Amino acid sequence: METNTPNALFAPSPASEFISGARDTVPLIIGAIPFGIIYGVLAVGAGLSPTATMLMSLLVFAGASQFVAVGLLAQGAGIAVIVLTTFILNIRHALYAASLAPYVKKLSQRWLFPLGFWLTDETYAVVISRYKQLDQSANKHWYYLGSAIAMYSNWQLCTLLGILAGSQLKQITDWGLEFAMVATFIGIIVPMLISRAMLLCALVSGTVALAAVGLPHQLGLITAAFAGISTGLLANKLSPQFKQSAGKLSK
Repeated sequence: METNTPNALFAPSPASEFISGARDTVPLIIGAIPFGIIYGVLAVGAGLSPTATMLMSLLVFAGASQFVAVGLLAQGAGIAVIVLTTFILNIRHALYAASLAPYVKKLSQRWLFPLGFWLTDETYAVVISRYKQLDQSANKHWYYLGSAIAMYSNWQLCTLLGILAGSQLKQITDWGLEFAMVATFIGIIVPMLISRAMLLCALVSGTVALAAVGLPHQLGLITAAFAGISTGLLANKLSPQFKQSAGKLSK
């Protein structure tokens, strides 16, 4: 647990941090609502039982990976392919965790374990911004918790709605609602492109994703992720002008 400092005595309370975290995540939750409902519909349609569909959301809680797993299951892919594909897709969470590590390293395991499980793209986006604020609040992990629980609760509710309404919403994938999640991810990514290396990374990964969209088993997405990561690493290593400290896009 983090210790208080004199400045921290004037910081927001745990309750106010928790509420702020949940509130700041609401715009991203709105984008995830149709995504969660579609998952519930597709999972049942792919042959998963309602119980298995719900348990996947409760115990896995990884939206994109759940979609990929359901899609691979519908294509008849083997367990090894499903596990490997979803594992690679979730590697990005290791990068999120590394980015948050300096801010949460003083927390006890009873905090780190659930916060690690509840880490999502949306929660990371709002939480990292909160941690980078200069105030000396010792309760920012409560902000993290508020965001995480808001996202988790929303995902479970939407999964349940998709399961219950599956028979009435069989054509939901034709409504174009999945664009809401795409828009949400764009909203997450764009404010974080603060250096030339980050911008180059995004451009390369986006281009590769479009070029490789026809590859089977979602390999285009994985290929794009590796291309983007590799580009970012090379840009920082080979050209000092790309380094974040010297290449702010705002200049």
